[in-house]
Amino acid sequence: MALAAPYRRALIWILVPVVIIAAACVGGWVYFVQDFDSPGAQSEPVTLIVLPGSSAWEIAEALYTAGVIADPNVFAVGVWRSGAGSALKAGEFQFPPHVTPRQAMNIVRAGKALQYRLTIPEGLTSAEIVRLLESAEALDGVVAEIPPEGALLPETYQYRRGDSRTDMIDRMQAGMHSLIAELWPNRAENLPFETPEQALVLASIVEKETALAAERRQVAGVFVNRLRKGMHLQSDPTVIFAVTGGTAPLERPLSKADLALDSPFNTYRHKGLPPRPIAHPGRDSLAAVLNPEPTDALYFVADGSGGHVFADTLAAHNKNVARWRKLQKERAK
Repeated sequence: MALAAPYRRALIWILVPVVIIAAACVGGWVYFVQDFDSPGAQSEPVTLIVLPGSSAWEIAEALYTAGVIADPNVFAVGVWRSGAGSALKAGEFQFPPHVTPRQAMNIVRAGKALQYRLTIPEGLTSAEIVRLLESAEALDGVVAEIPPEGALLPETYQYRRGDSRTDMIDRMQAGMHSLIAELWPNRAENLPFETPEQALVLASIVEKETALAAERRQVAGVFVNRLRKGMHLQSDPTVIFAVTGGTAPLERPLSKADLALDSPFNTYRHKGLPPRPIAHPGRDSLAAVLNPEPTDALYFVADGSGGHVFADTLAAHNKNVARWRKLQKERAK
């Protein structure tokens, strides 16, 4: 039965607002869905720190303020629709150019915080490594005590903002322990030292004597020969350590007074190995002293090209030294 005209008009007045509201809701929903996958306007990567305990709305506001997203509501609603609200993580994140709100959500959800890198070069002393740690970006805390020489593994380390300097030192110490445990069982026979600690001392000397990887086993072979014969090692880097204590480089040539210094690290005065390492050797130097190159050489001196020339006898070595000093004088002119 047809409705009377007054009832039809009343029904229209009721349905029209409902239809309008429904259309608005559908349009708004479509807006949120489309914009959640729409690229942002930022043209450069943006780094943002998400604090622990931040809600989806707080993260949305932070992303909006940083220019990563155009509308915080789109991000927050998208997170709600995805059920990811409780999965968002704290950390320092980098958002690429033109990232969508969905991609931004996934970056925070994955928790892949920005990684920093710190390279510890071979041959540094403990004091020098601590200075690198103190100047490293984004690390927290202070180093309360300088670690022993030779205890840290030179390597490139990755870390995140807020990691502590103490934890970094722990990682470096664990790395050196692991390296020694790996290499020591495969050492050559009849080496003139008995413990991994002594190998570490000799490796630190080899590390400071040459920067050429191709020479390390040969340099190690010379020192092994001298130890076997009971000769002084006569290593300049050990004297430098005796003078400076490893706190800083020696910004001058060694003097006669330096060579006469009565220190257990002065291998011109004391036979055998120094009591402790003089620096932190890398893998190649430690491997070199554990498997030195078989050689008859007992001497080496710089050749002027970044490497060394080796000799079996003192007479041949003296000729090499004279050649090196002549080259130094020519360069000085």
